[in-house]
Amino acid sequence: MGCSVGPNTFVAVQNIVEAVLNKYQNLVHDHSGLPEFLVFLNDHALNDFNTLFTSLPPDRNYYIAGVPGSFHGRLFPADSLHIVHTSYALQWLSQVPEEVEDVSSPAWNKGRVYYSSAGDQTVKAYEDQFARDLDCFLHARAKEVVCGGLIMILVPGRLNTTPHDRVFSNISYDILGSCLMDMAKMGITSEEKVDSFNIPIYFSSPRELEATVEKNGYFSLERLECLPLKKSQDTIQQKARAVSYHIRAGLEFLLKEHFGNEIIMDELFDSFQ
Repeated sequence: MGCSVGPNTFVAVQNIVEAVLNKYQNLVHDHSGLPEFLVFLNDHALNDFNTLFTSLPPDRNYYIAGVPGSFHGRLFPADSLHIVHTSYALQWLSQVPEEVEDVSSPAWNKGRVYYSSAGDQTVKAYEDQFARDLDCFLHARAKEVVCGGLIMILVPGRLNTTPHDRVFSNISYDILGSCLMDMAKMGITSEEKVDSFNIPIYFSSPRELEATVEKNGYFSLERLECLPLKKSQDTIQQKARAVSYHIRAGLEFLLKEHFGNEIIMDELFDSFQ
């Protein structure tokens, strides 16, 4: 779920298929009838499924189907899925919290495009939206996953003890917001336009994730791990370029949709870098 256009999606699929086959072969002595696999690749309807399908591994040992739609709601018939995998997708919220865009609300995020360096009310609005979205995700999967099925979630987040404004990715989004405000001061866009743009991403802690799963009640938590970021040997310039490409890939569509032709993306991300 949240397959994008590959190719890392196919790595995840192959790992799962091989793990199940290994388990099956260890338990069943007769290997003449190995199980067959049908893999559903899900993302929003606007995802480039054509690119995804044309890059499928030619020697794959599974069948493929595409399923467009938001994973915050139902996508499949009841009791039809055995394994659900989602990687770097659940940090995306279904929407920007309403209070954050309400001028009369104490959570209004004036002068920023992200929550991490904002006031407590803004942070709480994002936190609550993430909890609601994850609860919806789990409710939908509870109908679709067979009894004894498995959900695997890999999600970027923060440690329980790390404040939001000390998370590397959050700092990056704050810098992007300051670049947009610089463009507003230069008259390229308006401050009002920047004030009304908010990034619908939230980085949760393991404690928040665990609490939402337990409150939802449909699943038991089998294992929870915090995986450290791999340290890079790149130069500062190379790291900055990599971060710029990564954030542009994720946000360019939202930026173009909100600002239209007012902002030239190359100029924005050159400034960001």
